[in-house]
Amino acid sequence: MEGIVYIRLRHRVQVKSESLVNLGQLAQIIAPDGLLEDLKRINIHQVAPSDRNIIVIDIMTVISRVSMHHPGLEFQTIGPAQSIIEVIYEKKKVSLPLFAGVWLLLFIGAAMAIMNFHEDVSMREVHQTLYHFITGEVDPHPLMFQIPYSFGLGLGMILFFNHIFRKRLNEEPSPLEIEMFNYQQDLDQYVIMNENKESMKRLDDD
Repeated sequence: MEGIVYIRLRHRVQVKSESLVNLGQLAQIIAPDGLLEDLKRINIHQVAPSDRNIIVIDIMTVISRVSMHHPGLEFQTIGPAQSIIEVIYEKKKVSLPLFAGVWLLLFIGAAMAIMNFHEDVSMREVHQTLYHFITGEVDPHPLMFQIPYSFGLGLGMILFFNHIFRKRLNEEPSPLEIEMFNYQQDLDQYVIMNENKESMKRLDDD
C-alpha cells in the first residue's frame, strides 16, 4: 500500500476549449509527502469539441484514472460525487451600437415599468392628497413630495441591489445574486442528474 489519498471534487471548474484537465484543477487532494505533486499532474479529461460547454466528471472516473498510475493507493472521498467542467469559449466582441441599443431598450423598458406601476397605484393622487393634508392647499404637481420620492426611489434600488455600477456597497449578497445562485444550483443539479440518466442508459444499451 502506498498510502491513503483524500479527494474532494470541486463543484465547478472553468477551463478553456480543447484543454487538458488534470486532477489538481478538478479536486483538492491530501496525499503522502512526495506523492501530492505527481497526483495533481494526472490527466483526467481531454476537452473535445463534442463535449460542448458542460462536462460532468464522476468520482469513479477520477479514481479509475489515478489507479492506473498508482494501483496501490487507498482512496477516501469527501464532498460531492460529481464535478462540473464548464468550457469557456472565446467571446465575440460586441459592437458598440448593439450594446448601446440593448442598454437603451432596457432603460426605456425599466422606466415604463416604473411609470406604469405608479399609474396603477395612483401615486400622483397619493402625493396630491398628502400635500393637501399637510399644507391645506391643492397642487396638481406637489414637487415637495415628488422630487424627494424620485431620489429616494433611485437610492432604494441601489441599496436593494447592493451595487453602484461594478462597485459593491458591502459584503452581503443582493437578492438578485441569491436568486442567481439558487438558479445555478438547480441548473447544476439538473445537469448532474441528466448525466447520470444518460450514463445508465448507455450501460443498459451495452
